[in-house]
Amino acid sequence: MAGSIIKPQSLVSRFGSLQKRHVSLTAANIPLAKYGGRHTVTMMPGDGIGPEMMSYVKEVYKYAGAPVDFETVLLDPSTDNYDDLYNAISSVKRNGCGIKGNIETKMNRPDIKSRNVEMRNELDLFVNTIHCKSQPGVRTRHEDIDIVVMRQNTEGEYAMLEHESVSGVVESLKIITEESTERLCRYAFEWARANGRKKVTLVHKANIMKITDGLFMEVSKRVSKDYPDLEHNNMIIDNCCMQLVSNPWQFDVMILTNLYGTIVTNLICGLIGGPGIISGANIGPRYALFEPGTRNTGTVLAGKNRANPCAMLNASADLLQHLKLDYHSKLIRDAISQTINIDKIHTEDLGGQATSLDVVQNVINHLKASAE
Repeated sequence: MAGSIIKPQSLVSRFGSLQKRHVSLTAANIPLAKYGGRHTVTMMPGDGIGPEMMSYVKEVYKYAGAPVDFETVLLDPSTDNYDDLYNAISSVKRNGCGIKGNIETKMNRPDIKSRNVEMRNELDLFVNTIHCKSQPGVRTRHEDIDIVVMRQNTEGEYAMLEHESVSGVVESLKIITEESTERLCRYAFEWARANGRKKVTLVHKANIMKITDGLFMEVSKRVSKDYPDLEHNNMIIDNCCMQLVSNPWQFDVMILTNLYGTIVTNLICGLIGGPGIISGANIGPRYALFEPGTRNTGTVLAGKNRANPCAMLNASADLLQHLKLDYHSKLIRDAISQTINIDKIHTEDLGGQATSLDVVQNVINHLKASAE
């Protein structure tokens, strides 16, 4: 049927004849979309402030001269038809990476899955990395915070496996596997070593969740033995939150399960200025998605020219770095830093009076100056 979406499960039969001729069609040997030296990237505006943030990204890319074309994919979380999700996943697999706003789950039904979570699972984006660093131009209670969060992205409490055992009794399954935990921990330790970090802290609740978080902690301890140059410790999640508020400088790199990760990420972002600055990256063996670090929809700010665009602009700089377009990434990142820390063009969330467009225009002005 013309215009119909081919769902992933149909690919096996579709390529069956090729497999008989010993042609191995795997993600590893399918080339990513790149035409005439330009990269094609999937863009998912999402809900709330997402669409307007994406328009700013396009404008900033234009003035930075970034050789990137966007394939825009719209998702509709108000329906139980998942064709839009299959289309988005296929687009990211074709292009290799994407940038997205948060997709709000608007139907509170047990059979409706979060499109955000399903996408991360299908693309095997096993780790969410957020570099939470204080901005010298933003006045906060704590200064000089520099923490990298490595959040489990495809297991843990967000397995979306819930059921009602008997009437009035519901259960939610938390999934922890040794293989996925080791992959996450090794990624964190390797990143820490490669980036000159000194300490890796695993956050858990093994005193209560003795089997699930017990395995999480046990695997981390075992992996740490392969990195004797890095200090390793563990901390219970509730104590961790208190320690972050009272003494955040003791933390360097943190490994957390899915739920603990989202709590701690929002807490740290709150310490350094709120959700409008920091970006996050969802990384897997082959694909990557970039988005604001706190994954907020910002519905109440939509269309009001008040939302801070810096988190999404930083995500766009992360995307360029991932594509090895380091020059363009640095141009945008430096322009954002100048706007926040030197010019102090701050939106309401940072205590200022600037509009979204004021911030974007100032970033563009710096990009124009760099081109002269």
